[in-house]
Amino acid sequence: MSISYGSFPGTRPRRLRTTPAMRRMVAETRLHPAGLILPAFVREGVTEPVPLQSMPGVLQHTRDTLRKAAAEAVAAGVGGIMLFGVPEESKKDAVGTPGTDPDGILQVAIRDVRAEVGDDLVIMSDLCLDEHTDHGHCGVLDAEGRVDNDATLERYAEMARVQADAGVHTVGPSGMMDGQVRVIREALDGAGHQDVSILAYTVKYASAFFGPFREAVGSSLKGDRNTYQQDPANARESLRELELDLAEGADMVMVKPALPYLDILRQIADAVDVPVAAYQISGEYAMVEAAAANGWIDRDRAIMETLTSVRRAGAGMILTYWATEVAQRLNRGE
Repeated sequence: MSISYGSFPGTRPRRLRTTPAMRRMVAETRLHPAGLILPAFVREGVTEPVPLQSMPGVLQHTRDTLRKAAAEAVAAGVGGIMLFGVPEESKKDAVGTPGTDPDGILQVAIRDVRAEVGDDLVIMSDLCLDEHTDHGHCGVLDAEGRVDNDATLERYAEMARVQADAGVHTVGPSGMMDGQVRVIREALDGAGHQDVSILAYTVKYASAFFGPFREAVGSSLKGDRNTYQQDPANARESLRELELDLAEGADMVMVKPALPYLDILRQIADAVDVPVAAYQISGEYAMVEAAAANGWIDRDRAIMETLTSVRRAGAGMILTYWATEVAQRLNRGE
């Protein structure tokens, strides 16, 4: 039997997939510990960390365990930590007073982490009212129960000042109020905190994937956030939000959620020359953990694949609840 060698392929891309070493060498997209940011919750009034049922492996920390988590993140080379405070239920009110109390749990946590790790970790704080209000919305409500944009901005300015006074490096305004970046920048500069940066939640969709997060922050939300978070059907308005945030002084911008909006992330990354982040949110985390617990997917491979896809779509920084675990794996060369 004769073989016509001209019928075989002349180009063989598989040559660059032959071994793990070869695949590592030619990889176009790489994860690095410094590009990972750990979201962390600290709960007021607890003496032991509280596991989250909807997010296996994630805790509401005590002040002490939060400090330990921050130190562990530093040791792994993680780039930053995003702090969320969960005040005692009795302290919540209509205007989110714990969020502007210098002794509120978030401000205390910022001071704790700063004392523990100093400048070895970029300490970020959630600048939003939803954890602190008895109605669970991201802003102050008017007489009709609607979120009052401009009254909320006044509260955000106060929050920015107290978080900066506590020692935060970066504030993360996540409420999607119009004009929030400008008001926060002016408040920080006016209080002498010109070096505190703003990671703007530029693109934040009203997503079903936020569900487990509500447990994590002890949300009191009644209703939904459709009047201020973006409609999942829309893409062009993300570029409008981006233009506004940059004009108002955002130092970095974020897309949230990550995986369902990789197309948006790519558009944002292509349009800017500032650092771009994406938040792999609670529902994304919970889906992988739940499927892995049922034996339906390979957990470790799925984690790395999802993070690589977010990085490939243009995120230089990724907020993920697996930040420390993944950083440790990367350090081991896995």
